[in-house]
Amino acid sequence: MIKHTEEFKHEAVRIALTSGLPRDRVASDLGIGKSTLGKWVSQYRPSDLVAAPQADLARENERLRLENRVLREEREVLKKATQFFASQRP
Repeated sequence: MIKHTEEFKHEAVRIALTSGLPRDRVASDLGIGKSTLGKWVSQYRPSDLVAAPQADLARENERLRLENRVLREEREVLKKATQFFASQRP
C-alpha cells in the first residue's frame, strides 16, 4: 500500500474541487482510487483550501493542463501515423 504525503493529499483535493473534472477522472490521473479521493475530500475540505479569487484561476489552469496533455497525446499519434505511412511508400 502506497503512503501518500499530506501535501499530495491536499493537492489532490484542491484539484478535485477546482478542476471541473469528474472525480473518477481526477483519481485516475493521479493514480489513486475514486473512494480514496472521496475520503480525502471529506477529510480535507476546509473552506480555506483555495481562496475564492484563485479558484477560477486554478480551474482554468487545470483545464489548460488537461487540454495540453490531450494535444500532446494527439501529436504523438500523428507522428506515429506519419512514420507508418512514410514507411509504406514503394
